[in-house]
Amino acid sequence: MSEKKGLNIFGYEITKKIEKRNDLKEKEIPEVFPDYEDVADVINVGAGHYGQYYDIAGGDTDTINDRDLIYRYRGVAEHTEVDLAIGEIVNESISTLEHGPQVDVVLDDLPYNDTIKNHIFGEFDGILKLLNFSNVGVELFKQWYVDGRLYCHITIDPSNPELGIQKLTILDPTCLRKVKEIKEERDNKTGVVVRKTVSIYYAYKPSEEQRKYFGNTEEIILSDESVVCVTSGVMDIRKKRIYSYIHKALKPINQLRLMEDSLVIYRLARAPERRIFYIDTGNLPRGKAEEYVKNIMSRYRNKIVYDANTGEVKDERKHMTMLEDYWLPRQEGGRGTEITTLPGGENLGQIEDVEYFRQQVYKSLNIPVSRIEPEDAFSSGRATQISRDEVKFHKFINRLRKRFSRLFLELIRTQLLLKSVIHESDWDDMVNNIKFDYNQDNHFFELKEFEVMSDRLNILRDTRDHLGVYFSHKWAQKNILKLSDDEIEKMETEIREEEESGKYKKDDGRF
Repeated sequence: MSEKKGLNIFGYEITKKIEKRNDLKEKEIPEVFPDYEDVADVINVGAGHYGQYYDIAGGDTDTINDRDLIYRYRGVAEHTEVDLAIGEIVNESISTLEHGPQVDVVLDDLPYNDTIKNHIFGEFDGILKLLNFSNVGVELFKQWYVDGRLYCHITIDPSNPELGIQKLTILDPTCLRKVKEIKEERDNKTGVVVRKTVSIYYAYKPSEEQRKYFGNTEEIILSDESVVCVTSGVMDIRKKRIYSYIHKALKPINQLRLMEDSLVIYRLARAPERRIFYIDTGNLPRGKAEEYVKNIMSRYRNKIVYDANTGEVKDERKHMTMLEDYWLPRQEGGRGTEITTLPGGENLGQIEDVEYFRQQVYKSLNIPVSRIEPEDAFSSGRATQISRDEVKFHKFINRLRKRFSRLFLELIRTQLLLKSVIHESDWDDMVNNIKFDYNQDNHFFELKEFEVMSDRLNILRDTRDHLGVYFSHKWAQKNILKLSDDEIEKMETEIREEEESGKYKKDDGRF
C-alpha cells in the first residue's frame, strides 16, 4: 500500500483519502482499554474494512449518526423554553460582569515553587487571549453545553515548538470524527483474538456549505495530540455515544409542542358557536332529500370573502368548513324544520396539561422553575430562605464549570510541555492541584458567604473568654474561622505590619 503524502505540521495533514500504511507492524501499540470518553470510529486494519458502532435498539436517537444528533440538539435549543433555560445556565456559569476576569487559575494547593506557579499563571493568561475568552467565552460555553462536546485545534511553529501555541481554532463538531485504527491478531498459544490499537487521529471533513465557499473537498487528518476534546461526560448506557446535557429534554419538548399544537387546533375547532339546521324533507327519497337540503343551503348561505392581496371581493358560497353551520335532513314524522345552536367549548382556558409538560422541560434541564416563572420570583432574603432547588442548581453549575475547565487544563499541559517547563510525568502529579475560580455574580452565593462568616464571628465572640484557657488562638483560627496555615501566616504578617505602621492599636482593636 502507498503511504499517505501531504503537509504535516504538528499533526495537521491534508490528504485525498485515508490509506493503510505498510509499516504498521513496526508501530503496533498494545491496546489500552477505552476510558469514559474514548468514543471513536473503528477501522480494522487487518480486514481492510471500516465499521461504526450504533445502537439500533435504544430509540430513535440511537439510530442516527453524531452529526444529525448534534443538529437535533441545536434545533431543540432554539425552542423558547429551552433557550430560556440555557440562557440561565450559561449566564450563571460564565459571568459577564466587567470587574475581574471571568475565570482565574488557583494554585494554592500546588506543591511546587513560585517559578513553576508563575509559568502557569502566565501561560493561562496567554491561553485566555488566544481563545479571546473575555469576548466569546459565553458563546464557547454555550456551544459546548448544547453540542455536548468542544473541539479545539492547536497550531504551533514546527521550526520553533518551544514558542508554544501560536493559534487556537474551534472546530465544528459536525465535521469532525475521531478514528481509531486497530489490528486483530490471533494468539498462537491460546487462540484468542487480540485487538491492538495502531493509531488514533481525527478526520475533519468540511460541510457542504464550507465546501461550496472554500471549494475544498479534501479530508484533513489531525493527530490526536493536536486536538483538545472536551465532552459533557454524559454517555449512553453502552458508553459508545456522547450525549449533550439537553438530551433529556428531547422527549419533554416534543410532548410540549404536541400539546400546544393540539390545544390550538381544539380552540379553533371549538371556539365559535354554530347553528344546526334540521330540514324537514317529508317523504322524499334519500337522493332527492339530500338535493333538497343542498338547494336550501345554497339559497340561504352567503359567504363573501375579501382578498387583501388583490383587493377583490370573492364569493365563496361553494365551500363549507367544519367551523360553519350544519344542515341535516329530517324525515316525515319528525318535529319539522328546526334551528338549534351548538355551543362552543367551555374549557378553553384550562392549560394544566401544557403547564405540566413545560415544567417537565425545565426539570429535565435542572432549572428551578422559580427562575423562569414570573409569579415565583427569586427572593433575596436570608440564605435559610433559599429553596432547595436553588442549592441544587448552584451545585449543578459548579459541576458544569469543573467539566468545562478540562479545556484549560489540556491547553496548559500542552504549553508547559512544549516550552519544557515540566516533564510528562510531572503533569500527573500536579493536575489534581490546579483549580479554576470563576467570577461569581450569584446573589445567593455572596449572601451565603456573608451569613456563614457572620455565624463564625458570633461563635468566636462567644468563645473569646475561653481562648487561652481551654482553647488556643490557633485552634480558633483553624476550627472556627476555617483558615488555612498560609492564611493564618498571612494574617499575622499583615497585623504585625499594621501595628508597626501605627494604623492599628491592638489594645482597643481600632484603626
